[in-house]
Amino acid sequence: MAQSRRPWYRRKRIVLPAASLGLGLITAIVWAVSPWPASLAIRTVFTKGANDTVAEMTPYVPASGIDEKLDVSYAGQAADTTLDVFSPTGTSAPLTTVVWIHGGAWISGSKENVDPYVKIIASHGYTTVALNYTVSPETSYPVALKQLNTALGYLVEHAAEYNIDPSRLVLAGDSAGAQLTSQLANLTTNPAFARELGITPRLQPDQLAAVILNCGIYDVSEIPNAPGIGGWGFRVALWAYLGEKDWSNTKAGDQMSSVDYVTAAFPRTYISGGNGDPLTATQSQPFAEKLTSLGVPVTSVFYAPDHEPKLPHEYQFHLDYPDAQTALESTLEFLKTLD
Repeated sequence: MAQSRRPWYRRKRIVLPAASLGLGLITAIVWAVSPWPASLAIRTVFTKGANDTVAEMTPYVPASGIDEKLDVSYAGQAADTTLDVFSPTGTSAPLTTVVWIHGGAWISGSKENVDPYVKIIASHGYTTVALNYTVSPETSYPVALKQLNTALGYLVEHAAEYNIDPSRLVLAGDSAGAQLTSQLANLTTNPAFARELGITPRLQPDQLAAVILNCGIYDVSEIPNAPGIGGWGFRVALWAYLGEKDWSNTKAGDQMSSVDYVTAAFPRTYISGGNGDPLTATQSQPFAEKLTSLGVPVTSVFYAPDHEPKLPHEYQFHLDYPDAQTALESTLEFLKTLD
């Protein structure tokens, strides 16, 4: 009598769960030993959000009156070491120059994300620059910091070509870009910090007129304990950026906390954050308080906890909000004090 055989669908029910379990285990191992999968997933989400924000800002950009030089290489020919320059049409005199470093949790973003905003600033009589740098996990700290330092040197060397006043440079940034801005300001004004980094600053302290800091991170010491999906995301991003899963116990992790390296020589500062952004109470306000305690002139724009609407992370770019328009106006007023 012929031996009975299991139908094909019963046989595969035995194989598939084992295969799925194996695949799941491999996936779990990859996510545990490498920041790549999670950081690229985060990048996808951030890129969508950045593109939406650019679309929101674009209607507010003047249709004419701004000259632009796009994709200028400041260090070789790679796309991630390029910059965009904007200035009022017909300008030949050197102008106070705002150099903007984009955010994106150190693992995403590009200069195009901030081009609309810096074009708006340029229309008010300034030269503005948007910088690219290599994001992680494609590279690790301090490559981006070195690239941005190189870019500043390039701008000084080519100041006449781009209507830049090299004695009135303003470093600006949003989110992770604000963190990078604060580190560059420390690099420029704190010789001990420059020696610790092993980086020679390309700016002199008297060239750095001010900094603009929007929704930044200036103290990473609490991020290992930060709750929720946001805390997890920051831990992944810093793993990718610093190149160590246990980054909080590294010298690079210490250097990320700009609040520990600021001195009285830190440049005058404009700083803001929304009341719906958890980074405001934990990062921006304490940083503003530290600068003020050192005697650094600080212009701060913060909001009461019950302010409505709740203003999210990087609210400044959401120009449909009246409060974002007010923040832009206060930024421009701050810049006028430098003229």
